[in-house]
Amino acid sequence: MSLTVYGAALSPFVRKVRVALREKNLPYEHIHIDPARKPEYFHAMSPLGRIPVLKDGERVLVDSGVICTYLDAQHPQTPLRPTDPAALAHVLWFEKFADYELAPLMTFTVFRQRVLASLRGGKPDEDAVKIALTEKLPPLLDYLEKQVAKVDYIANNTFSIADIAMAVQVNNLGYGGETLDSKRWPEFARYIEGIQQRQSLKPLVEEERLMIEAFRKR
Repeated sequence: MSLTVYGAALSPFVRKVRVALREKNLPYEHIHIDPARKPEYFHAMSPLGRIPVLKDGERVLVDSGVICTYLDAQHPQTPLRPTDPAALAHVLWFEKFADYELAPLMTFTVFRQRVLASLRGGKPDEDAVKIALTEKLPPLLDYLEKQVAKVDYIANNTFSIADIAMAVQVNNLGYGGETLDSKRWPEFARYIEGIQQRQSLKPLVEEERLMIEAFRKR
């Protein structure tokens, strides 16, 4: 069956699915969907308008977590989630931590204000960005700093979907002009750098940076 990913290229959740597919060496087509101008056919696939959507032949799935769970079940030869219940719970916790704790700050605040607002001709809400960076994000990074101390991967020291979920959110923080403070969070900065060097992720980020630069020159 042919695999098609629908969604905005700069979405960390779309990136998460694309990295999972690349880790599994599964060929796919990516169709960009502008979140502000979703075509009618997209709403037929995603009734709530959420991205990403994966189409596998005639089968349609929505939500990055659901899609990656499906991919692991369909293509278990390169697992991104363990089968052991305790290890699986560990991975799921950190995947959800990235999706529901980091995303609201790194993507839906810093990236949205610094990148999307300016691309759409708006003015960034720097007060919201400041609160995210100085008040809300540091306690989360303090926690993650301890979790990755002296390990390469955050859950069970085995590469998993949790590592992908973490890295793709930090990508959007970077697009928003911010970097991890390697003096305050040296272990987490080291850990993220290692994940971002993987060939499943690095080329995508390079393409996206060029895309942002092209948008800004218009």
